Amino acid sequence: MIRIAIDGPSGAGKSSLAKGLAAKLGINYLDTGALYRTVGYAAREAGIGPDDRGAVVKMLENTEIRAAFEDGVQMMYLNGRPLGDAIRENDISAYASAVSAIPEVRAFLLETQRDIARRESVVMDGRDIGSCVLKDAICKIYLTASVECRALRRMAELQEKGVDTSLEIIKADISDRDYRDMHRDVSPLVQAEDAVYLDSSDMGIEEVTDKIISIFNEKAGK
Repeated sequence: MIRIAIDGPSGAGKSSLAKGLAAKLGINYLDTGALYRTVGYAAREAGIGPDDRGAVVKMLENTEIRAAFEDGVQMMYLNGRPLGDAIRENDISAYASAVSAIPEVRAFLLETQRDIARRESVVMDGRDIGSCVLKDAICKIYLTASVECRALRRMAELQEKGVDTSLEIIKADISDRDYRDMHRDVSPLVQAEDAVYLDSSDMGIEEVTDKIISIFNEKAGK
């Protein structure tokens, strides 16, 4: 099985890159965020507040979450029931963010992610994939970009949506997010010892994708 782990700070383009990389290699992209969204969905459905750690942990005792790839599309199942786009509802984002900070939830989903990687060739991205989830990944990448570059990308996205803000505000938000991610008590953002550091500040997505494929081929001895 092929296992590729991509970690890095917010706004580095991990998800877009991971999806494109998986497509080029003909393997699956595992959206780990969808797993946390499913836990969040289960909590909301049970009437549990996202910050009620005790109730969320108790809920996990009777919760089964499964991810399956159908025609290359990741489908999430909650207690055997397909959820489709329900986990993409706006208010589920807040639930997913809250439950992802609960150690018991991360432990609960850890084996789920590893089990998928045992059965499927996957590309996974996050902040602790190479350092924790897929320690045996054949290829680990720590993808980053300068705060300035990430802020410019984010500003362009917001402008497309008609949101007016300043570059300085976005840069401050990104710097704050970086600090929080790197100093979390649970699964902080770190570069795995055997990960390749890749700064994409001056690179396009195709260039980054080709670079990672080259790194993968070298690691795999191709």
